[in-house]
Amino acid sequence: MQLVINTYGSYLRKQGDCFLVKNEDKVFEVSVRKVDSIMITTSAYLSTDALKFAIENNIDVIFLDEFGNPYGRVWHSKLGSTVLIRRKQLEISATEGGLELAKEWIIKKVENQTDFLGRLKRPREDKAEKLEESIKGLTEITQKLTALSGTIDERRGTIMGLEGSAGRIYFDALNYVMPDRFKFEGRSRNPAKDEFNTLLNYGYGVLYSLVEKACIIAGLDPYIGFVHTDNYNKKSLVFDLIEMFRIFAEETVVYLFSGRKIKVEYFDEIKGGFTLNKEGKAVLIEDLNKTFDESVRYKGRNIQKRNIIQFECHNIANGLLKC
Repeated sequence: MQLVINTYGSYLRKQGDCFLVKNEDKVFEVSVRKVDSIMITTSAYLSTDALKFAIENNIDVIFLDEFGNPYGRVWHSKLGSTVLIRRKQLEISATEGGLELAKEWIIKKVENQTDFLGRLKRPREDKAEKLEESIKGLTEITQKLTALSGTIDERRGTIMGLEGSAGRIYFDALNYVMPDRFKFEGRSRNPAKDEFNTLLNYGYGVLYSLVEKACIIAGLDPYIGFVHTDNYNKKSLVFDLIEMFRIFAEETVVYLFSGRKIKVEYFDEIKGGFTLNKEGKAVLIEDLNKTFDESVRYKGRNIQKRNIIQFECHNIANGLLKC
């Protein structure tokens, strides 16, 4: 389970073989054996004993800012593999093999978008024609991505342009099915200009932390990217790989709105946009965890969605070792 510290002024410390959490409402203990990660989303106190306890039990502690962006994590200092995988990342990024990997990740993203619109179309006969047009547009972009050849340096601009076009089609379609009160105009980031993007940005932030962890465990270097270029202190590979899994956050947010579970009281207005408050974060994180824990059929096996992320990162690392 993921232990979420979501109340201002909460206190986390070690007590025996448990984490003890104290907040304004209650005091409770959680066995270390039940905790996979600890997420701290607001101002809180935590003891060094609790941090040491987490590290000793391979539990990462993630800190998110008000927009859901991870700004730090406490993690053990052991690398997930030898340096060979990271050397292979650098080598393949300059070859046609690097382009094929990048294409695979972006194509998977667009295929996820296409599939999701298909699922949204089935119970919405009155919106089916518009959604079908969007599906056709995404299918055409997938075909264009598949046809690309060369190296990633030669095709980076084309890939990002096609990905951007797919995003515009996709989010326009999502807006089309949103309740009238919560319609939005395209993507907006920090701060988000509307409630939909506020939830989505926060969901992406939670997802980002899972992808980064999966990279580290698999032995991949989070800083060596393919589509996203290598800038100082930028975890480019995490930005690359998260594309395959954004659907987990997107379907969670869309279903929260379509299920009438979102209230305007979950948002605080700030200069230029919105942020999620404590109640909003709790609702989103609860449903995100339900999504991550859902078991689906994946490559011939039943697997939780959260484990698909780790599975794919290990698969990428193993493929690099065979190059």
